[in-house]
Amino acid sequence: MEIKEVQRFQHIVLIHLDAAYNYAYYLTRHRHDAEDLVQESCRRAFSAFDRFEHNNAKSWLLTIVRHTFLNQKIKEQKHGEVIYLDAMQADMNTPERLQNSDTPEYLLMQSHDARQLHRIIAALPEDYREVIILRELENMSYADIACILDCAMGTVMSRLSRARQQLRKCLKSERRREEGAQ
Repeated sequence: MEIKEVQRFQHIVLIHLDAAYNYAYYLTRHRHDAEDLVQESCRRAFSAFDRFEHNNAKSWLLTIVRHTFLNQKIKEQKHGEVIYLDAMQADMNTPERLQNSDTPEYLLMQSHDARQLHRIIAALPEDYREVIILRELENMSYADIACILDCAMGTVMSRLSRARQQLRKCLKSERRREEGAQ
């Protein structure tokens, strides 16, 4: 590939690395696995870049992330899952974006809420987890999500509705549990 193509790839595709990592993290649930998944996905995207015909590079890259994940899952079923020694500890290295850092109390509340939400999303069934991540965290359109997941837009909308209902139910349950403990 020529230097111009490499620069074009960096400008068009690599600007979406954060989105690819976030999606990969929620698919794999482990930091190391997500990093490996994104690296392999970028390698595949780079080798297929000469055939890139989409207007939406983010959607294209996230589709590659998903397909790479599904292919790895099939391999794991045949050969067994790779387990990292530090995977037994909670992965608390997830970047959190705080909008207001006025007080330590606010920061603590935000940090707690973010961890709680992350834990609840991670516990969702894979179909629901994917649509929530793509829609709510990555702000993808229904059409782009349907393209990434290779399903009908109506399926995306119904999965998203069910995922949101399940999230609300889990959040209410968590809040009740916290209020009862106080």
